[in-house]
Amino acid sequence: MKNIAFYIASRYLISKKGSTAVTFITWLAVGAMGVAVTAMFVIISVFSGLEDFNEDLVKDLHADITIKSKIGKTIKNTSEISEILKKNKEIAHFSRVIEEKVYINFDGKGDIAYLRGVDSVYAQVNPLHRSIILGTYPDFRFNDEVLIENSLDLRLSIPVNSDKDLATLYMPKPGKGLINREEDIYNRKNIFITGVFNGKDQLNSYIIAPIALSEELLNLPKNSAYNIVIKLKNPDDVNEVRRELQKSLGKDVILSTKTEENSAFWKMINTEKLFIYLIFGLVIFITTFNLAGAIIILQLDKREQARSLVSLGFPLSHLRKTYFYTGILIVSAGIISGLVIGTSLCLFQEYTGLFKVVENLPFPVRIEWKNYVIVSATAAGFGILISWIFSKISKGYITKS
Repeated sequence: MKNIAFYIASRYLISKKGSTAVTFITWLAVGAMGVAVTAMFVIISVFSGLEDFNEDLVKDLHADITIKSKIGKTIKNTSEISEILKKNKEIAHFSRVIEEKVYINFDGKGDIAYLRGVDSVYAQVNPLHRSIILGTYPDFRFNDEVLIENSLDLRLSIPVNSDKDLATLYMPKPGKGLINREEDIYNRKNIFITGVFNGKDQLNSYIIAPIALSEELLNLPKNSAYNIVIKLKNPDDVNEVRRELQKSLGKDVILSTKTEENSAFWKMINTEKLFIYLIFGLVIFITTFNLAGAIIILQLDKREQARSLVSLGFPLSHLRKTYFYTGILIVSAGIISGLVIGTSLCLFQEYTGLFKVVENLPFPVRIEWKNYVIVSATAAGFGILISWIFSKISKGYITKS
């Protein structure tokens, strides 16, 4: 009987005979589901592509692993930690970092900035030199040569590579008691801008300087560090390497990965993706009312045939299954056609880059299996629910004269 119910449902869907209106509404439901599935698949694939794009955008701004002190800002025993890191064969490079807020002044204009003091190895851990848009990366021969972020440079209009136009950094001095002289308030250093880099919304208002300059401004001893950043030979092994280093370095330090350091950024991306999914999930849900209409019209159109089947001993429960299977077939046809069209559009965009965010930047797309699962499960879930609900009302149409 189950096979008969499925066979009748398939004939209802593909048969050329019968009411033209029923056929039109049935295939309209298939088309509407296909369009909704196509739209959802394309949008989710674009967001998957944006994840890759954003990862490439910020990958040079954060290290694979960052070591911080658990208590206080300054890491203790940096020499011992350096020896442990040198012995680890999975580590390609590591660098000391000191980061603090600072006031910068140039030609009567001032602003709050973030001073990141780094050593000469830092560029091998975080290759910021790839983001330079003007000038050059400091060669670390002099402590006053710095790299400045683009938006900060635009606000202050500091010339690059100008010996006559020097900016000044001010760092408040810690301490207590009365202030008798201006020098008691802050340390200050003149800086020479060698280049400007693009912070890509991750390092806005940053100044990259030799770590010796930060030590001087903060009155810190040599070989100090707030963070130690690490570049791995194989970034895919980051979690395993972190566990090993945590055992070796003890509980006085905290180790975090690139993803954890940039958690706020990825949380924003994932939240946007969730809202997009919910919006298009609602679109698919609304689309399934076309399916409800198709099932109801089919029941009305096939009322006489249904009565004949029941009179011949065909169970009412199996008749309901016939309409339920019809709904499932409509949903399946819509999902398959939508995924095929969506995949074709994504492949077209991937190879041609026709649709662009801006003039020279095409919308990125990434086709992955989980997108097929998400879209299919969403459409199938709503489709099965609607088909089940509206197949249960078939008895009323049969008993009506």
